Amino acid sequence: MQPKDAAGPDPVDFAIGARVRARRRQLNLSQSELAAALGVSFQQVQKYERGVNRVSGSTLVATAAALDITVGWLVGEEGAGGQSDDVFRALSAAGALEMLQAYARIPGVRSRAALLALAQQMAAAEDAA
Repeated sequence: MQPKDAAGPDPVDFAIGARVRARRRQLNLSQSELAAALGVSFQQVQKYERGVNRVSGSTLVATAAALDITVGWLVGEEGAGGQSDDVFRALSAAGALEMLQAYARIPGVRSRAALLALAQQMAAAEDAA
């Protein structure tokens, strides 16, 4: 077992939280609605989603049921493994899911390519700064 990095959330807790957030948002559930289903506060759901607080076993089972998925999916045992962790980490950024949904609604290939190029240039500018 690896020691927890004191600088931030445990990577496993963060990955579970990212999956919870992505699935909750996919279902158009608010944090308050998920919290009510779990019997916790919406602030607690926020902490789970950020990986700040660890999700107990019983809460993990309840969360999977509330989100209509399996515990295996939540903990990363079903899916592409490390690659899917990167995707869920990226989708957990504020606005990322909305950006993806908007991108998917753009019908023109050239328009999608232009938006992608713009986003990549903006990211490169941030990296350089």
